Amino acid sequence: MEKINAKIEELKDSLIKDTQEVLKIKSLEEDALPGMPYGEGVGKALEKALEISKALGFKTVNLDGYVGYAEYGQGEDYIAVLGHLDVVPEGDGWKYPPYGAEIHDGKIYARGAMDDKGPIMSALYGLKAVMETGLPLSKRVRIIFGTNEETGSAEIPYYNAREKAPAAGFTPDAQFPIIYAEKGLTIFDLVKTIGTKAKRNMEIMSLKGGQRPNMVPDYCEALIATDDPANVISLLSEFKYENKQSDISYERTDEGVLLKSYGVSAHGSLPELGKNAIMQLLAFLGELPFEGTDIGDFIKFCNENIGMETDGKSFGVDLEDAASGKLSFNVGNIDLKEGVITMSLNLRYPVTFKLEDMLTRLERKLLNTDIEIKNLDHQAPLYFPKEHPLIVSLQKVYKEQTGLEPELLAIGGGTYAKEMENIVAFGPIFPGKPDLDHQANEYIEIEDLVKCAKIYGAAIYELAK
Repeated sequence: MEKINAKIEELKDSLIKDTQEVLKIKSLEEDALPGMPYGEGVGKALEKALEISKALGFKTVNLDGYVGYAEYGQGEDYIAVLGHLDVVPEGDGWKYPPYGAEIHDGKIYARGAMDDKGPIMSALYGLKAVMETGLPLSKRVRIIFGTNEETGSAEIPYYNAREKAPAAGFTPDAQFPIIYAEKGLTIFDLVKTIGTKAKRNMEIMSLKGGQRPNMVPDYCEALIATDDPANVISLLSEFKYENKQSDISYERTDEGVLLKSYGVSAHGSLPELGKNAIMQLLAFLGELPFEGTDIGDFIKFCNENIGMETDGKSFGVDLEDAASGKLSFNVGNIDLKEGVITMSLNLRYPVTFKLEDMLTRLERKLLNTDIEIKNLDHQAPLYFPKEHPLIVSLQKVYKEQTGLEPELLAIGGGTYAKEMENIVAFGPIFPGKPDLDHQANEYIEIEDLVKCAKIYGAAIYELAK
């Protein structure tokens, strides 16, 4: 490891320069061009990364603009480091140009500095150090440059259909030490046709809330048509939610009352950190006289089986394991339109279960409700037992390089590791450091850029020797 570390120090200036070159390219997904399926910026970033790789002495391959890779070594099997060159929009609030790659106070500022151009360049230079030191390897090594991680990872199936899977590897696109477990991820709609109307001259004309299924909604509204708005307002003034005054306000309208529910946003993988504006509003709508109607049945079902729970217990899907904890249950969107109510859910189930374990329970709860599951999108869990050779090897390297205990992390979110077999997420964010991904003023500390190169070089050698 000392040889690799010493070589990285020699290559430090070149690593910084080449990282800046890649960061200066605005690689947002755009309309496809010939040989550039994700647009000119992404295509140029891939070309630049392969140009740098070739200059460093690696064999390079460009798979029709979808994916490229730098390769070194011989052998039937290969070790992969999977990173990506595409970025999210820069947004506002930058104190330095987001594609300037300027260095200030030992930090390189740019969109993609941490996510994920800086780390994949660290891995490339880690492999360069292995090559320069002449350490013997029994496997090939590929640094794989993805191009579509931020908008769907559609490039990886293209790669997987043309190349065999790596024997082992990692993605520098999350955090240290090692993420060994990622919950199964589902997004789907609960859909019910609304036929029978409400009684007592009261009807829900519209109901809409939430931005995305994988976010706890911080706002939801309902327009109630009624000839007795004072009664709705009176009930609202008395309504308490979770033993507190609710965060629901109202406006008088020509039709009746517009109800506005306010919550607290959070990521869909951690719904317990937020407050669900949709479910708060449904709780109040359950106080209104909609009994015996389709919309009333739907509201009652949701209040009785979801409420503000975030583990799916009342729904009967409260799966749990020792590796990754409890299932997370998030209601992300709701929309009543043209006689159909649609509620979008984001459920993340523990890693030792299968999708069928969850779906069987869901379907059992929905029997005789006329509520259907539609538009199911699924990512299977990622799980490596703690004693798996890949995990043990990365733990060994991390401890040797940092002196820190290589604790294993289980998360509810999904990383790039789910897109390719035999890959886990390994860095680049060190414990205690801020997560600047997708933020204004994103940067990578030069010290961390170099440290990552040492860790990744050592990990490549450990896996490929």
